[in-house]
Amino acid sequence: MGNFNKIKRFLPDGFISAIIGMILLAYFVPGIGSEGSRIELRNIIHYAIMALFFFYGLRLKPEELASGLKNWKLHITIQTLTFLVFPLLVLLFYPLFQSGEYYTLWLAIFFLAALPSTVSSSVVMVSIARGNIPGAIFNASVSGIIGIVITPLWMSIFLSSANSDFNFAQTLTDLLFQIFIPVAAGLLLHRFWGSWAIRNKRYLSMFDKTVILSIVYNSFSNSFLNGIFNSIAEWTLILLGVIVIVMFFVVFNIAKWISTRLNFTREEQITVIFSGSKKSLVHGSVMAAVLVGSSPLGSLFLVPIMIYHAFQLFYVSIVARKMSKEDR
Repeated sequence: MGNFNKIKRFLPDGFISAIIGMILLAYFVPGIGSEGSRIELRNIIHYAIMALFFFYGLRLKPEELASGLKNWKLHITIQTLTFLVFPLLVLLFYPLFQSGEYYTLWLAIFFLAALPSTVSSSVVMVSIARGNIPGAIFNASVSGIIGIVITPLWMSIFLSSANSDFNFAQTLTDLLFQIFIPVAAGLLLHRFWGSWAIRNKRYLSMFDKTVILSIVYNSFSNSFLNGIFNSIAEWTLILLGVIVIVMFFVVFNIAKWISTRLNFTREEQITVIFSGSKKSLVHGSVMAAVLVGSSPLGSLFLVPIMIYHAFQLFYVSIVARKMSKEDR
């Protein structure tokens, strides 16, 4: 049993396996719920995204967000890592790709860099490592809210050159109605339904994952039908995976160095390292769906975040368990 548990740590979790399953389904059976079908999948996804962010806002506790503002030094550090340091690192390589054939792949990596931090896994890993849990909860929650504005602003600088159909005004309107208003409505209604949402967070988490799986299938289905991957060599996708993993280690170690230089406590350092280096698959999936719609670009935008998400779970879980045994 002990050997099985050791091996299990290196296997993909159920959700990652389900994502792989959706990609395979899209490859072998593309076009389910495509445009012209009796029930179009993109319409279902549109309203599912609204519901997802409404439930996200419903689970947020306004009083915790207000009280969490006290440790401003910790929060500014984490949000700077998430929305400034990470994107700027990728932006350094923009001159190498701006006029080349790999510009779209660079843009997909930049999209990953511009995303907010993940919520649940950040809090769980910080808890395992015995870090500053309130700080992790606050920053994960705030990061998602900030990302609604910052991520599309970063992407608007470059998307117009990669996608001639990109309309920033229309995208902002879509983000307003699909993400911002549902989150705000959820926050306002927290006092009435918040306890219900928190009690049923397990089922709501399953709903979130179902929405993501639908987006993954729809994006890859469109890409396979349009032959988007036919023009990309296999070695290019392998190199993309290597670049994403290297990026993780670079940001992870930058977060570690900054947290040490700023003389944070051990608990705060753990929170900075874990929260500042993570990226949200939930926000990445839904924002890709909003930003590029049914464009074949959607699946390319998802590839880096899926690789990053899987690797961050694998590596950080090992580090968190190691840290939990320290300083006892």
